[in-house]
Amino acid sequence: MSSPHDQYQQYEQYTYPWRPPAPPQPPAPPRHRTPDHPPLGHHSDLRVLRSAYRWQRRVATLTALGYFTLFLILSAFAPGFMTGTVTDGLPAGLLLALLQLPVTWLAIALYEHTARRYVDPLADRIRREAALDAKRGAGR
Repeated sequence: MSSPHDQYQQYEQYTYPWRPPAPPQPPAPPRHRTPDHPPLGHHSDLRVLRSAYRWQRRVATLTALGYFTLFLILSAFAPGFMTGTVTDGLPAGLLLALLQLPVTWLAIALYEHTARRYVDPLADRIRREAALDAKRGAGR
């Protein structure tokens, strides 16, 4: 059964003769063989990459911020410890403050290490698969 809109379109050509005819519908795309693997957007490697990157950020951030937070807590709640001397006149608070820079470097080194070891190989593999998928799509 035709809808009122379809009936209107039948008579529209008589009412508006100056209007050009509607363009023809594009042909349906040809059916191709399905790829051997699922498309990249549904790939489990993306989830693995996201979790590896998330773990990498958390470890590096918690290393640097955790040490700084520890320094602040000790400064606020343990002033006797922070003013106590470690060696010839060097207070513990100053020593902990000076260690902040090496701990930050350690956080950066952890970030670089985990990037090279875990995250970059996953990203490279996904990039290669995306390039192969693009080549397969362009060859059709």
